[in-house]
Amino acid sequence: MKLGVVGLPNVGKSTLFNAITHAGAESANYPFCTIEPNVGMVAVPDSRLDTLAKLNNCKKIIPATIEFVDIAGLVKGASRGEGLGNKFLSHIREVDAIIHTVRCFEDENITHIENSIDPIRDITTINLELILADIDSLQKKMLKQKNAVKTGDKKTVEEYTFYEKLLKHLEAEQPARTLHCTPEEESILKNLFLLTAKPVLYATNIAERDMGKSEQELPLVQKVQEYAATENAQILVICAKTEEELSNMPPEEAQLFLQELGIDESGLAKLIKKSYALLGLISYITSGEKETRAWTITTGTKAPEAAGKIHTDFAKGFIRAEVIQYETLVECGSMTAAKEKGKVRLEGKDYIVQDGDVIVFRFNV
Repeated sequence: MKLGVVGLPNVGKSTLFNAITHAGAESANYPFCTIEPNVGMVAVPDSRLDTLAKLNNCKKIIPATIEFVDIAGLVKGASRGEGLGNKFLSHIREVDAIIHTVRCFEDENITHIENSIDPIRDITTINLELILADIDSLQKKMLKQKNAVKTGDKKTVEEYTFYEKLLKHLEAEQPARTLHCTPEEESILKNLFLLTAKPVLYATNIAERDMGKSEQELPLVQKVQEYAATENAQILVICAKTEEELSNMPPEEAQLFLQELGIDESGLAKLIKKSYALLGLISYITSGEKETRAWTITTGTKAPEAAGKIHTDFAKGFIRAEVIQYETLVECGSMTAAKEKGKVRLEGKDYIVQDGDVIVFRFNV
């Protein structure tokens, strides 16, 4: 899973990336500090792994991971190649979802490319550039298919009819993800790989002095919340500067600092969890004497496919899955005790794996 962190120059995008990944991406007070995208792998916070590792007396823990990409700041005209436009757009095309960083704080020491703070203007600037790039991509696709439509092939005609519907939507300056589609149209849209079809999480970057305040006390954040609601997107309130400081503290010290702020969980932990949910991902767990590990799958994955995440042989020779929910296993104290109490279920090929399932796969090849 790859998530692109985007935003206008100087909105706190690279600072947020630094905090997420400890990768030390340069973050300076001038546009285009980030040129080539920085990449960092981040562990998905999951306290269940620590508990199961202790329960099974194993020392090796392997969490699920997310890949974050810090993409160069965008400016007006990027779709026409302004700034680092073409490079920026190609990098977005490679990610699965977008973390759109929006500046929601005033600071005279940090310049803004538009010389004023207006998060909705900033959002629409980026969205419009992505929409213009998608229009160009779609029109090229339609041009190639125009002659094929004349043959009267049913599938081709249906696709082209949908392209016309989608083009009108984009020309109305609406992102592809907000277009109401039938299941058949969803499939066509997915195969177009449009920039504005990607799911988005708006990360509203606030000042340190605003940490701990409610959204109602932050009018700029409220504006972003209202905007996000129009496209069924989510927002996350986060202070990139504070999160970067927290990321450099020892865990115990960071926890104490959060408690002083009256916050139970860091913004980064929330961001990673929301990013995971954004793509409809869950984790199942395997745990034994050698290791405890979380495996990333999409919601709705059946047992053989989930087994294939470990090894293709597990999927090919799948016999059954021994399944128990994490909470039940912890209550029982061990897999042996859980089996004695009849709490471990035997599931077949049609079983849909749930988040928090602890599984032992049986297979034969």
